[in-house]
Amino acid sequence: MWEERAERARRDIATLATDGLDLAALYTAALVLVRKAVPFDQACWAGVDPETMVMNAVTNWRPWPVTDEYAARFAQSEYQGTEPNTFAQLMLRPHPVARISDAPRSEVAASIRINELLRPLGLVHELRGAFRVDQSCWGVGSLFRQGAGDFSDREVEFLAAVTAALAAATRIAARSQHRLWHQPDGPVIVLAGERGELRAATPAAAAWLQALEEAAPGQFSMVLYALVAQARAAPGGTARTRMRDVDSGWVILQASRLITGDDPQQMVVTVEPATTRQLLALLLSAYGLTPREQEVCLELMAGSAGADIARHLFISPHTVHDHLKSIFDKVGVNSRGELVARLTATG
Repeated sequence: MWEERAERARRDIATLATDGLDLAALYTAALVLVRKAVPFDQACWAGVDPETMVMNAVTNWRPWPVTDEYAARFAQSEYQGTEPNTFAQLMLRPHPVARISDAPRSEVAASIRINELLRPLGLVHELRGAFRVDQSCWGVGSLFRQGAGDFSDREVEFLAAVTAALAAATRIAARSQHRLWHQPDGPVIVLAGERGELRAATPAAAAWLQALEEAAPGQFSMVLYALVAQARAAPGGTARTRMRDVDSGWVILQASRLITGDDPQQMVVTVEPATTRQLLALLLSAYGLTPREQEVCLELMAGSAGADIARHLFISPHTVHDHLKSIFDKVGVNSRGELVARLTATG
């Protein structure tokens, strides 16, 4: 029975992905589908940058009382600590889902996420999943229950059965309606504290943040806390990720630890438009192109002929032809011209 439900849910999720929904609308509709088979009291799903695993867009089932303190502690536990079932851990497992009740008791007892963030809200049972397809993670999600009973084995299997469909739908949303970022007048730079709290911003950053907060409350704060947590954990003291702004333009955020000043624990975070190559890399990955297919496509976009591509990449012209056929099929075009138009179109 659950297999039939999972297959039906996969089909329904695939249909949602073709409707041109943004990620929030997609996840809201998908949560409705999942809840029919896996009842829950609260849920939190997020799109992630597949290169960094930083969450860049969050959808909650019900309003979530997330304070700055909560967001900071969650980011630290997820990206810096030794929490059970982090999304980065799940991404690497053969089955990228897990109940908190299956984790070792010692890890659960020491978990900040479980004991200090979730249980005070009455959320006792947790089921997490990484939405992975073609070895890349495009989204993550948690389902929560209060005291009514833990998630069953069948419910775990159901969620595992639909994670690839959710990942495929998420990457379709990532490549839809992409636009070039209309950068404000002046540099967009913010100064963050030790845990990621916003301390100062340039005038251009303040205006950009205000518009983003009005459109997606809390989105930038969530990304900022996560990015700073990653930068603090990185040996070089820096981290970067991608996210969309209020106009769907893709931007690159980079956090770097300061080494001078009154507080060397502060982080400077710059926000810049994604370059053409960075945007292309994201789109090609979102279309499911393999790393080699991406190399061939970038050569093609640069104007290289088939023979030149073969020479540059040290492969045969026949192999180039096979890659091009696969690229055209995945992007849904029939020629170089259509490919260029599809990948450079905005809006």
